[in-house]
Amino acid sequence: MQIKILAKSAVTFAILIGFATLPYRAHAQTAAQATAQAEPWVSTAWLESHLHDPNLVLLQVGEESEYKSAHIPGARFVRLADVAATSGELSLEMPTAPELRQRLQSLGISDGSRVVVYFGNDQVSESTRIVFTLQSAGLGAHASLLDGGMPKWRREGRTLTDRATAATQSGTLAPFNLQPTIVDAAFVRAHVRQPGYVLIDARATMYYDGLEESGADGHLRRGHIPGAHSLPFSSITNDDLTLKKPAELLALFRNAGVKPGDRVIAYCHIGQQATAVLFAARAVGIDAVLYDGSFEDWTMRDLPVEL
Repeated sequence: MQIKILAKSAVTFAILIGFATLPYRAHAQTAAQATAQAEPWVSTAWLESHLHDPNLVLLQVGEESEYKSAHIPGARFVRLADVAATSGELSLEMPTAPELRQRLQSLGISDGSRVVVYFGNDQVSESTRIVFTLQSAGLGAHASLLDGGMPKWRREGRTLTDRATAATQSGTLAPFNLQPTIVDAAFVRAHVRQPGYVLIDARATMYYDGLEESGADGHLRRGHIPGAHSLPFSSITNDDLTLKKPAELLALFRNAGVKPGDRVIAYCHIGQQATAVLFAARAVGIDAVLYDGSFEDWTMRDLPVEL
């Protein structure tokens, strides 16, 4: 399931009235700043100036045919399935920590790597899911999404190649525990109406409103999880696929019932589109977690829905 989201570079923006001042971090523009904590996104100019950094791991998400046709020099092709568990009943799940460590190492990622993820066409929710996975592995301080992805890179006339990147050498990651970025159905049921928590449905409004069915095979339902507020993934982006400005994003979250200090629980169909909403929330300083099983898991459990 694809969405169109990309972050737009910013240094400082006004914060909406009614919200406490929230961080919307600026791009790192110097080599010294680049060695500090990574921003949630990087610009095409930043990437071009760092393509030869020895610790850079550049990952292209999308169709392999697109990658073989043209990619940013040094990029490695990655599928969402490469960093996800898909063997269970659900379409998309987070692997266990040991399994994820092995998979990330196979992509050449080490403890000192600087990882930049970009999409080859418009597979942005897949890209934000991979960024989210890196954050869950405790690597969020070293992982970013490329602003504009391949389309912006191409529009700006930057270098592309069809030459295969040299075989990836396995990385070295210290054992880690997964970060508390994921919740389950029991957590959602216990917190959906609790003060300080807001449940966000990131699916298109036609699913939230019950005009179309969604859910697990054999358990398709119309509607949404009771108590959820609609904030479609598509609403957080501009027509050029860049993330809306912070004030606009904060207005979206405010209109979805999010108040200063609230924690967002986001879900979608299978746990992919919602990661774009999480990306936007964290970009403006809103705490957010993912209901990974999302509506697929909810309907499989025959839990209540409402229109």
